[in-house]
Amino acid sequence: MIKQEQNPEFLNSFLNYSATILNKSPNSIKEYNYDLTMFLRFIKLHFHMTSECDLKAIEINDITIDTIKKITLDDIHAFLAYLIRNYHSKATTRARKISTIRIFFKYLSKKEKLLEINPAQDLETPKLDKRLPKYLSLEDSRKLLDVTSNEDNRNSERDYAIITLFLNCGMRLSELVGINIRDISFEDYKLNVIGKGNKERTIYLNKACIKAISDYLAVRPKEGIKHDAKYSEKALFLSERKTRISNRTVENVVTKQLQAAGLDTKKYSVHKLRHTAATLMYQYGQVDIRALQELLGHESIATTEIYTHVSNDQVRNAVESNPLADF
Repeated sequence: MIKQEQNPEFLNSFLNYSATILNKSPNSIKEYNYDLTMFLRFIKLHFHMTSECDLKAIEINDITIDTIKKITLDDIHAFLAYLIRNYHSKATTRARKISTIRIFFKYLSKKEKLLEINPAQDLETPKLDKRLPKYLSLEDSRKLLDVTSNEDNRNSERDYAIITLFLNCGMRLSELVGINIRDISFEDYKLNVIGKGNKERTIYLNKACIKAISDYLAVRPKEGIKHDAKYSEKALFLSERKTRISNRTVENVVTKQLQAAGLDTKKYSVHKLRHTAATLMYQYGQVDIRALQELLGHESIATTEIYTHVSNDQVRNAVESNPLADF
């Protein structure tokens, strides 16, 4: 939870603007607050405005806009170097903080008109290594589903439905946790979810998903469900305490089933099941990349393109299918 009394006023104004006007999700707002708190703590250290050496102990609520006006691009670069030197920060982590800093200074200079010069205007993003996503093979995916379906416990139907939705639909963890029963259309084989950036999108369901959800609903608790801020009474998936299932519980379910299937839990996770769904659909379903982009809820097709990698067998088959192969 963000403690606004610990922030300077201009930071809280930025967070409020991001939540109400930019319609950023609560998770994004927390990330903005975390990144900028860290940045402003560094600025106090960098500008010799504190005798405190422990970055986490530095208070920032006394920073004024006059201090912000003194920040230059060199100071931002010094912050990024500090992250590498003291936290061994990866390029992906620095890229996220750079994005936050850019948005923050754009707000102060363009929207609030508090800065005449935007020091982050020419701030570049570090070059990111392109890595192929880790995913389960078709055989391992079937093994995971088989193990989950045969597990004998009181949550077996729920857990099987969770794994089935992840592997068939490629939805995000937050999307699955947020599903309400009324969001599902059994007649049209689809459901609506709130995706990244608080955007609503439609996910289409196949027969396996419909059956798994129906089997779970048949045993889902009908009484004793908590009426709380999470609207647990409307939730599709419930915890043992009869409240909306949490991210952590879903992660534990996936880890448990991966272990039961003999799969490496250091290599695979909830998000890797999303990668698996996307990869299997592309490799076996001949799905157009634009359709895959829509299905996964990606804003940029560049994000979707990581799933267009092909297996060695596909490369071999492509060579063998060359009409000159038998010449």
